[in-house]
Amino acid sequence: MSKRIALGVFEMMNPSNGMPTWTHADGRGDDWDRLEYWVGLAKELDAAGFDFLFFADTYGYATLGGRMPEEVAAHGIQFPALDPMLAIPTLARETETLGFVVTSPTTVEKPYGTARRFATLDRFTAGRIGWNVVTGSSQATTDELFGVTAQLTHDQRYDAADEFLDTCLRLWEHSWEDDAEVRDRASGVYADPEKLHRVEVDGTYQRAHGIFAVPPTPQRTPVLFQAGTSDRGRAYAARNAEAVFIQGQTIASAAAHVADIRAQAVAQGRRPEDISVVSGMTVTVAPTESEAQALRAEYEALLGLDDAAVMFAGITGLDLTGLDPETRVVDLKTDLGQTLVQRYARQNPEMRVGEILDQFRTKAIRGFQVTGSPEKVADEIEAIVDGSGIDGLMLEPTFGGPGAYRAFIELVLPILVARGRAAAPAGTTLREHLTGAPRLAATHRAHRL
Repeated sequence: MSKRIALGVFEMMNPSNGMPTWTHADGRGDDWDRLEYWVGLAKELDAAGFDFLFFADTYGYATLGGRMPEEVAAHGIQFPALDPMLAIPTLARETETLGFVVTSPTTVEKPYGTARRFATLDRFTAGRIGWNVVTGSSQATTDELFGVTAQLTHDQRYDAADEFLDTCLRLWEHSWEDDAEVRDRASGVYADPEKLHRVEVDGTYQRAHGIFAVPPTPQRTPVLFQAGTSDRGRAYAARNAEAVFIQGQTIASAAAHVADIRAQAVAQGRRPEDISVVSGMTVTVAPTESEAQALRAEYEALLGLDDAAVMFAGITGLDLTGLDPETRVVDLKTDLGQTLVQRYARQNPEMRVGEILDQFRTKAIRGFQVTGSPEKVADEIEAIVDGSGIDGLMLEPTFGGPGAYRAFIELVLPILVARGRAAAPAGTTLREHLTGAPRLAATHRAHRL
């Protein structure tokens, strides 16, 4: 029996999703800040049977030497930005089964506030919400914007994230017993006080004391996504995540990520199938091979090296333009954006700085790049899924608007459906779409907290 491929879409509430494309006729320079645009996109994905719409997000922006480069504002390099979380209730009301995954950091937020917001969203979406847990991005800028003075190392941010998530899990899973909310008008009892429990956290990084004010929601805990694939990030995902987002760019590298994350999960007392691995993918498809290749060339022509350097620096803190082009990638040192640097180091330890920028210009932080006719694209998708062991794909836009998704839905999706590789989501909650069950797996450590 063919493996069903989970389908999502990777988005950001910016003029461009990644490198600047907002000026193109098929971009979204005039639409990205209109709620109607996002409602329309969500409805199209919902009607096509996609599992989720994923919003990457950050409070920060690219900086060099503590200052925003002119290109960031002038060219719209992941700037400006809106808060996608505020749109979710509207998008959920306009759709039926589509799930929504929202990024929220563990660095500048507090666990109780985050737990309350996601519990509210789980209630308002009827269990279709997921949390992309990040330790932070554009961290130097974010710390400055929020007035954070205590600087944590890369691994310390994950230590703090462990305590942050543990606190949220205690609030969601352990503060209310399943039958604590009775809503009994006759007796005048809303909730049974005997079935409410205080959460007590006194950690190195987090403190919280008291009863969670939100009753149990359809999923209790939002589906836990995690996107870091640095060494420490994969360890965090193996302990906590239910879905891991990787940016596989070769079948071999994606297969290695999948095997490592699942092996680490087993070492944590979990089952390999407790984690769904989803890879990013940019699909450029047209009725003919030549038309698809022409579209891809048109897209790549929009992408500039200078913009790539600025974006790379914003993620990693490394200004490659100031380094010797012959510097090896394995000799680069940074405490930020280790996922990206380690990707290039694993790909080719001898890769030089000069090679990184040209590759980053066209691939950036994206996953697989698939271009061609409908049949060719479908064949390649099947080969990637079967060869790597990933469970799903997260489609990335090309010019920024919904055109790339529409082409996939019209030209490729019917082929995948006919081959038994795509089908409407099962169940009503996002967790059921991905795991078949509405609640955290019994093997998840949340139950042992």
